[in-house]
Amino acid sequence: MMEKQKRRAAVHNLGCKVNAYETEAMQQLLEEAGYEIVAFEEKADVYLINTCSVTNMADRKSRQMLHRARKQNPDAVIVAAGCYVQEEQEAVLSSGDADLIIGNNQKSRLVQLLETYWNEKERRAAGADQEEHAGQSAENENRLTEAAVLDMSHVKEYEELSLNRTAEHTRAFIKIQDGCNQFCSYCIIPYMRGRIRSRALPDILAEVERLAAAGYKEVVLTGIHLSSYGKDLEEPASLLEVIRQTAQVGGIERIRLGSLEPGIITEDFVKELASVRQVCPHFHLSLQSGCDATLRRMNRHYTTAEYEEKCRLIRRYFEHPAITTDVIVGFPGETEQEFLETLSFLKKIQLYEIHVFKYSARKGTKAAGMPDQVPEQEKSSRSHVVLQTAGRMTDAFHYYYRDKTVEVLFEEARQFGLDTYVTGFTREYVKVAVKETEENRDMLTPGTVRTVKITGVLDDRLLSASLAPNG
Repeated sequence: MMEKQKRRAAVHNLGCKVNAYETEAMQQLLEEAGYEIVAFEEKADVYLINTCSVTNMADRKSRQMLHRARKQNPDAVIVAAGCYVQEEQEAVLSSGDADLIIGNNQKSRLVQLLETYWNEKERRAAGADQEEHAGQSAENENRLTEAAVLDMSHVKEYEELSLNRTAEHTRAFIKIQDGCNQFCSYCIIPYMRGRIRSRALPDILAEVERLAAAGYKEVVLTGIHLSSYGKDLEEPASLLEVIRQTAQVGGIERIRLGSLEPGIITEDFVKELASVRQVCPHFHLSLQSGCDATLRRMNRHYTTAEYEEKCRLIRRYFEHPAITTDVIVGFPGETEQEFLETLSFLKKIQLYEIHVFKYSARKGTKAAGMPDQVPEQEKSSRSHVVLQTAGRMTDAFHYYYRDKTVEVLFEEARQFGLDTYVTGFTREYVKVAVKETEENRDMLTPGTVRTVKITGVLDDRLLSASLAPNG
């Protein structure tokens, strides 16, 4: 049997930033256990797929990746982890596409579960050899399948996973929260991720310190429902306290926040954020619909007037902040008039970017059984209209920066024609590119923060710039 130190593992992530964080943490566990990490396209002894189930398309992609892994090496151990297997454990077991099934809040046990799997496989193989030597005809061994899946409705403990480094070169995502108590009528996540669970502040700060020591200048605090951080902890804690203490870690120059719910945006909260120098003026504020009737059917706990006031508060304390959002089109019962209300509201509040999703019915959610489901063709038409509107908003937001000087954290080099540009992001998460020359090459290495002057547009999502004097 191959020594564990020589086993090869390939890892693939599907889904959100929280999933991506957990995938990197599991990869790090494999590396620490002696596995060699290889590209997913290569032949490996273990294929780990961290699945997603937020939409029907995510389910389909999860199944496809599991099937692809089995096809690449039929003898490999296929590990299916995460939300899709949490929701569809029996279907995954019966499909034969996974050997080891790991649900949410069990991912930290990956290496232990794999070791148990290998040992059982070796024991079975030895038993089959003994039967053959005894002259018996051994039956074909049934594929060994193991599952570690909890009932998430009863889970109260935060599962500690951590990183010493990340695939991002200059920006580190840090998961500080899991679970959700909101139960929006369209969303399956509370059933798959469980109720809110917050990470202990000392564990968060220890990870921030490790990443800062490794050279990361920007951290992104993320979670399934980030706004609820601390509400489940016995010791008083809040997202603001995490931000304040993270800002005190040496080397951290930027703190970016994951998706926030409108309810957390109060004047006191925004005022405190604005007092922390490292906080980036970039806020992803979940909207979903610009029509109050639709919001009620979605079980969202705010009105459009309240959302608009939250945007005003942010703009009062931050100069030209980037406010982004998500919008679902074609929610059950969304009439043409309701859609036009959403469109009108979006034009009124003028955001930086809008992520548009066509409503996808999820089995087990209230919305899946609602009447007046919107035809797919109508969803596509509405999505196209919102995307066009969103594009014009992004162009207007970018235009503000013409001839202005901004601070950019540079990340990577890329080619435009015959020229090399080094790209990075402003504090508002606007992507900027500076043409590399002999004179400025040493000043544009990834991980450096420079002041640049915006000079124009390279494409619809990328501004061009030059280094400012003494930048």
